[in-house]
Amino acid sequence: MIVLKNIDKSFQVGDKKIDVLKDISFKVDKAEILVVRGPSGAGKSTLLHAIGALEVPDRGEIYLEGENIYNFDEKSKAKFRNNNIGFVFQLYYLIPELSILENVALPLFIKRFKKEKALKRARDVLKFLQIDHRRDHYPNQISGGEQQRAAIARALITEPKILLCDEPTGNLDSQMGEEVLKLLKSVNKNRDTTIMVVSHNSNVAAWADRELYIKDGSIEAHE
Repeated sequence: MIVLKNIDKSFQVGDKKIDVLKDISFKVDKAEILVVRGPSGAGKSTLLHAIGALEVPDRGEIYLEGENIYNFDEKSKAKFRNNNIGFVFQLYYLIPELSILENVALPLFIKRFKKEKALKRARDVLKFLQIDHRRDHYPNQISGGEQQRAAIARALITEPKILLCDEPTGNLDSQMGEEVLKLLKSVNKNRDTTIMVVSHNSNVAAWADRELYIKDGSIEAHE
């Protein structure tokens, strides 16, 4: 479960203060798919980064799995994030020098898993996402949709309870975008993963269990 209480966030640009998030409060139930939609610059990505413990809010509380993540010190916060949260971004951030299998296994290498165990789990996740046939290819040898599948596989390799997705279909054509959304729905159904997606695309909202609309840093509508 994700719970936000009265979240504010601003940035200082020169001598001007810009309020990006304004008194944001909502919750996401376990295994729910929530889309936060709104125009560019509305504060969607900042909101996602705050939930993912990447951006510290100025005010308010964020609870993930019952834990107030901003009560943690930096080391504990990083450990909680690595064990509980997966991230999927519009840009795939795959390492070009590594094979798809190695890219997916990378988070486990960082956690000091034995190589064989890490690679086996990576193969299992790639099979689940139906991209195992590309495991020995490099990122520049596969399509954008396949790269996004690989990025989702990498996010799932640590078996996170929460998956945070920032415009995951933004770089894909409509057909590939639909395939990625079907894939995320399958992850949600088969793994009980709570998924939160930020997007400006109205088609993405129709795919989710629920939508929030954010504009100028404030939530305008619950659907």
